[in-house]
Amino acid sequence: MCGIVGYVGSKQATPVLINGLKKLEYRGYDSAGIAVLSESSDEILVRKSKGALKFLEEKIADEVIKGSVGIGHTRWATHGEPSDLNSHPHTNVSGTIAVVHNGIIENYAKLKAWLQDQGVVFKSQTDTEVIAHLINYFYEKTGEIFKAVLETLHRLEGSYALGVVCTKYPDRLIAARKESPLIVGVGDGENFIASDVPPVLEYTREVYYLEQNELAVLYNDHVDLFDSEGNKVVRKPSHVDWDLSSAEKGGYAHFMLKEIHEQAKAFTDTLRPRLVYEGTEPSDIQFDEIDFNSDWKEAGRIVITACGTAYHAGVVGKYAFEKFARIPVSVDVASEFRYRNPILNKNDIFIVISQSGETADTLAALRLAKQTGAKVIAITNCVGSTVSREADEVIYTWAGPEIAVASTKAYTTQLMCLYLLAVKLGKERGTLSSDEYKNLISEIALIPEKAQQIVENQTEIQKFASKQFNKSKIFYIGRQFDSASSLESALKLKEVSYMHCEAFAAGELKHGPIALVDSDTLVVAIATDPELYEKLASNIVEVKSRGAVTMAITLDKTGAFNSCCNEVITIPETNPALASMLSIIPAQLFAYYCSILRGNDPDKPRNLAKSVTVE
Repeated sequence: MCGIVGYVGSKQATPVLINGLKKLEYRGYDSAGIAVLSESSDEILVRKSKGALKFLEEKIADEVIKGSVGIGHTRWATHGEPSDLNSHPHTNVSGTIAVVHNGIIENYAKLKAWLQDQGVVFKSQTDTEVIAHLINYFYEKTGEIFKAVLETLHRLEGSYALGVVCTKYPDRLIAARKESPLIVGVGDGENFIASDVPPVLEYTREVYYLEQNELAVLYNDHVDLFDSEGNKVVRKPSHVDWDLSSAEKGGYAHFMLKEIHEQAKAFTDTLRPRLVYEGTEPSDIQFDEIDFNSDWKEAGRIVITACGTAYHAGVVGKYAFEKFARIPVSVDVASEFRYRNPILNKNDIFIVISQSGETADTLAALRLAKQTGAKVIAITNCVGSTVSREADEVIYTWAGPEIAVASTKAYTTQLMCLYLLAVKLGKERGTLSSDEYKNLISEIALIPEKAQQIVENQTEIQKFASKQFNKSKIFYIGRQFDSASSLESALKLKEVSYMHCEAFAAGELKHGPIALVDSDTLVVAIATDPELYEKLASNIVEVKSRGAVTMAITLDKTGAFNSCCNEVITIPETNPALASMLSIIPAQLFAYYCSILRGNDPDKPRNLAKSVTVE
């Protein structure tokens, strides 16, 4: 959840570190700091501050910090309250070793007590400070910084991505990872570490994705990789194809709005390698990364596990697989799955979904599933992520970098991948006729164009948000696929507007939730199944008669909801079973406009991080 950057090269490190930290602000943080090896004295210059990165910039604005090796950090408090003192980097007592850390050291209390018995005096309440003092302890024993780091890692329990610098070794930076993500950027006469790719894109496209329990030693002219025992690892770096502009706002007020508008392109990029055409007509779905062999055709069940937004994609996926492939599906929240001693069979297909590919609970679920022998499929946006490396087969969403904390295009491309899988599996299992299969493919191929139509006609949503952004209670309701879409719609509004919002299956209103409805309530009905319009209209009438303001997001062109809704947002026609890829877009826009109308920053919602890499 924290952000780490590091630099070794010929440039002044401070501007590079600050620039990198800005690229990682989307991960969420409550304090920031840097540590630079001084080029004029044998010391580490540590500067840190509670609050936004701008406060750190203000603190060092009138100071010249010269040095070409350094590390930086944006912290999200886990141990110790947000404060200047608890901010990273942390140092040993003499200030000759500095450390930045993303993760949680589970045995830190035991290690801290032992170090205190050795006479170490701690300055902070963090678990990270333990690491700096342990490295110092082993450095005094071994006289070599790499060995000291290695010995320290062998004694840490939990998760970490680390950056370490030492005054006695001013030409290098040491990095290591376990569970928490860390990449190494390989430049020309300079090298970098970062928690994610965006901070290094300005300088290089060649990166190492550090594997589990790997270390890296960075010099200005080369990088050495090592395993957990200190043995050298040799492999080539990966090339990043992202366009630098895709990690910038590109004229939009916020990344969230930019990424909502990018969904048509993201859909196209997700579809392009997976649709087979006969002339100008799409005729088949292909997954080069998936072998639809007997494991798929004879599977008894699909299990989908994820967290947050990705979990909601899984709920939509459940409806899609059961409708098109007629195979039973269970969907689990990964944070619960890992603790409930789940029942898995060897003929289950186990699908994990994670935008970052680093979600801690999802990774734990993946590993548990692999132990049972289940076939594990990963759907992720990040090439080289831990999830992508540990799964049996990987489906990339190709959404491009998603910077805003609240997921939009990552979610819809996850849906696209799930729909493609479900329709393809329906063909392979013989549950879809040839005509049904081709009709579905034709409809799927039109989704990017229809998504573009929605974002180009967002004025009604913006106007409606301007009248409703002060509502105290908002409910999203729907049935079947629309009930699943309601979950994500409500989450988006909660995440960025801080408005109290819940999602209910529409038929459950009478079983309790309707007691909450009054004139301070907004009810948004997602209605994309014509067979259920009458039922849903009845639900809308019930809440409107109790004073609620109502809005429908629907495929309907007949006016079925005009008399019972204050606002009707009509989305382009498609097969109702595919409409979840479109109906979410107005909900995303509504959440965005409510957020800015309430004076919030939708890119950096409070208390949230982009990727939850610790439990």
